Amino acid sequence: MHVIMDLCVVPMGVGVSVSEYVVACQVILAEAGLKTSLHAYGTNIEGEWDAVMAAVKRCHEKIHAMGAPRITTTIKLGTRIDRQQSMADKVDSVLRRVEGIRAADEA
Repeated sequence: MHVIMDLCVVPMGVGVSVSEYVVACQVILAEAGLKTSLHAYGTNIEGEWDAVMAAVKRCHEKIHAMGAPRITTTIKLGTRIDRQQSMADKVDSVLRRVEGIRAADEA
């Protein structure tokens, strides 16, 4: 099953900066061959359910191995079976609508 996930993994007990842990997870997601889009407070991920979940597990394993004693993770995900939809499709749909509103306002 195809899934689009928003993932935010927060290592705890490692200080204020967590960029090295974000980098480690980005490498794992890339190695898994998943489509990703990094944003300021997490990463959007697109792929098959089992591959995405396995990569999230590997992120946890890696972050613990890097010395984080605790991790809190927030996951939002969606699936659909009525049609194929990518992360780009979802964003493009909204941007087209925004552009339509802007064009109508300028007219």
